[in-house]
Amino acid sequence: MPSDNSAEAEAIAIQALAHFAQDPETLERFLSLSGIAPNKIREAASSPGFLAGVLDFLMQNEAILLTFSANNGMRAETIASAHRQLLGYDIG
Repeated sequence: MPSDNSAEAEAIAIQALAHFAQDPETLERFLSLSGIAPNKIREAASSPGFLAGVLDFLMQNEAILLTFSANNGMRAETIASAHRQLLGYDIG
């Protein structure tokens, strides 16, 4: 059973994916790097590994990270913690 932290981390990653979807260029770049076809996003989103990849992409793109953080009232440290949680490094 996922912990509350896991559920929160997954929710942050899904928010980030929705953020990417608002900018076709960002979404296209993400899909290209991830190797996911646009029609497979929903299926892939059920995988913690995919969601960790969403946050990895976000954290590697400072401009996108800062915009996402500002738009969602979220600190970059919160996103980094969610990323570690999805990777299994931040248990508890």
